[in-house]
This record gives sequence, structure tokens and C-alpha cells, in this order.
Amino acid sequence: MPSAYQLPPSTPLAYFASLVSEDDSLPLLEAAASIAQDEYPDLDVQEVLGDLDQLLSRVRRRCAEDAGPLQRLRTLNQFFFRDMGFGGNVNHYHDPDNSHLNVLLKTRRGIPISLAVLWLELAQGLGLKARGVNFPGHFLVKINLPEGQVVIDPFTGQSLSREDLSERLEPYKRRRGLVDDFDVPVGLYLQAAPPRDILARMLRNLKEIHRTAEDWLRLIAVLDRLLILLPDAWVEYRDRGLAWAEMGDARLAVADLEVYVAHTDDTLDRDAIAQRMQELRRALN
Repeated sequence: MPSAYQLPPSTPLAYFASLVSEDDSLPLLEAAASIAQDEYPDLDVQEVLGDLDQLLSRVRRRCAEDAGPLQRLRTLNQFFFRDMGFGGNVNHYHDPDNSHLNVLLKTRRGIPISLAVLWLELAQGLGLKARGVNFPGHFLVKINLPEGQVVIDPFTGQSLSREDLSERLEPYKRRRGLVDDFDVPVGLYLQAAPPRDILARMLRNLKEIHRTAEDWLRLIAVLDRLLILLPDAWVEYRDRGLAWAEMGDARLAVADLEVYVAHTDDTLDRDAIAQRMQELRRALN
């Protein structure tokens, strides 16, 4: 993997790297919880996992041993959304803490994808066939039952019909010209998201928050994780290089931008970044 600098041993980033090294054994909850270590260096991720285990024990006690999948789903949703009060942080949607599971477990307020990670852990602990869905604009969860597939908005706990999903898709389809002859079925947007994709979406949410705030140090920390997770995501090298430039570190900026320029297929952007590299090299000299 190309890198502007070597990863020090025994750091939160090295811990994250060990968790996401293999797709087959990637522990979504633990890796998602570890993201908060950038903001909370003393965070004990195992304590977060223990808190989820306690919630799972509580909801299991509410399920009869012979409860079918539909009854277990109803019990879970009653427990998670109503009794425990988990839901969307409507008033402070762009607060970075909405993506930090340790905070979410205390406030019970988050964004769709972080709420989904907790809900999925509980659902799977109840033996339910639940998966996350990288739906455009709003992360969802789905569950396969003998009665059919149920799609749920983890922000509200609402079950979504095909009509609801089509309505939510309409603006996205119009922006991309996916109408009339170019339209595609709703089902194509309901593919199960693997853990690596879920983590990438969580990190890119944080990336956008920190970039908008021009918080370059936090942005770089997020991009470090993204590049551990997706080492071939060349645009993230570009964005980290530009962030290093904003921080005044021309050496690290040039190292990242060189990786991007060597791999991107975007000719116009490559030329613009090459020019920026020349400016940074002059600053180095």
C-alpha cells in the first residue's frame, strides 16, 4: 500500500488496521466503535462492546424461546426505538459525535448509519437475517423474514414500503438522469452492504463534516483510516495531501499528491494537482 509515512505500532490506527485486514473476519461493531478513538484517545472499545452485550441480554430476555423471526423483530424494534429511545439527532445532525458509538450509547441520538450498526448487532444477536443497505442519501437496514423482506429506516424505526422507497429515490434518480428508459428497479438499491462499505460510509460522513469545518487535523485522522480501509481509493490520497498542505506540511502533502497523480484517470484533475505539487515543491526548496 502506498503511504506518505509508516504506521507506528500499537496505536489506535494500527488497531483499526488489524480489525479491517480481512473481509471474512471483519468485526463491524468493533471497527466502527474504534473510529471514536481519534476523538477519545482513552476510549476502551471493549467497554463499548460490553455495553452492547448488556443491551442484547436485555432484549433476549424479552423474547420467548419459541418466538418466530417476526415476533423477535417486533420485540427488537419496541426495545430499541421506543423503550430505549434510540433515534435520529434531528437538531444536531452534523455533530461528529453522532458517528461515535460510545457517545451514541449514552445520548441515544445519532445518524442513520451509526444507529444501524447498533441495531444490526442486536438483530444478528437475536438470530435475525439483517443487513445494512447503502441506500442513496440515507442508510437503511433490511431483514429477510419468512413473510418477506422488511426495510427499516434506523433514523426513525419506520418500516418502508416500495412506494416509500421509490419516493425517496426520485430526487437521486432525477439528478443522475435515471428516468424513463434509463430507470432501474428499486431492488437494485437494496443490495446488502458489506462491513467494509459501511465503515467507509461512516468515515466519509466524518470526512465531509471536518472538511466543511476546515478542521484539517481531524480530517487527516479520518483520511488515515479511510486509506487503511481502502488502500486503492486514490482520491483520498489527494484529499489528505491537500489537507497536509493546509496544515503547512509541504513534504507530506507532496508525498500523498504524488500517489494520486500516479494513479488517477482524471486528466484535468491530475494536471491541476500536478501544478499544486510544483508550488509545494518550490515552498520546500
